[in-house]
Amino acid sequence: MGVVANPDKPATRAVIRRAVRLIHAAGREALAEQATAEFAGLNLTAAPDIPTLARQCDLLLVLGGDGTMLRVARDSAGSRTPIFGVNLGTLGFLTTCAVGRLKAALEQLWTGQCTVEARSLIEAAQFGDATGAAELALNDFVISRGAVPRLIELEVKVDGELLTSYRGDGLIISSPTGSTAYSLAAGGAVVDPQAEVFALTPICPHTLSNRSVIVSLGSVIEVRLLSQRVETFLAADGQMRTRLQVGDTMRCQRSQHVARLVRLPGASFFDTLRQKLNWSGSTV
Repeated sequence: MGVVANPDKPATRAVIRRAVRLIHAAGREALAEQATAEFAGLNLTAAPDIPTLARQCDLLLVLGGDGTMLRVARDSAGSRTPIFGVNLGTLGFLTTCAVGRLKAALEQLWTGQCTVEARSLIEAAQFGDATGAAELALNDFVISRGAVPRLIELEVKVDGELLTSYRGDGLIISSPTGSTAYSLAAGGAVVDPQAEVFALTPICPHTLSNRSVIVSLGSVIEVRLLSQRVETFLAADGQMRTRLQVGDTMRCQRSQHVARLVRLPGASFFDTLRQKLNWSGSTV
């Protein structure tokens, strides 16, 4: 079992060491990402990065929040190694369990009670003066303006057909998994993660009739930057990737890769929604 953690919080160090003790106590081998091993002072086999670790183990134990889960999902794409997330953050939509349930959850895993849920990754490539390689995301791609508070204009096509031109602060293209992230905060619809759809959600649109649009996950979405003299950027899962120039086109589509997330018995997306968002019917 490979261990990856978010080292930003000092309290994480104790959780990492506890997790490794539980793995060893169950008679299983623990490996770790190099940065995680050094942070926690672990004396065990370490891999230089997440892609290498994912190829060397049969499961990734990720200690952190949704941001850490997103990073591991992207970096381990193509390995088919399941990801078991332990929430050390706030909402934790992508994680398997809270840190207080770590021991019980691992026992359920080792006795075969857990399931593995496939979540589609999406990819985007930039075309223009600075054509770039495809980027991967589990949640979303966001095209947004820079620090100057000026509107940007984006022409959007779906499968070659013009949808509209948005004027506003930007556009979110989210996967089904990403509907509960930035898209939700921007007024987008909540989407079941097993739904085969993209959600296109404008950020602070100048036209009040602009609303989130749902299209097939099999579609190819093209976004062309029309604005001049306004800094515009493309981010993948909240991580800044590149600057767009006027006339550049970003093409987004479903990736051939998936993230394989471990789920506890009885866990459901709707129960998670009620608990995390404190909706009516939750036990919080």
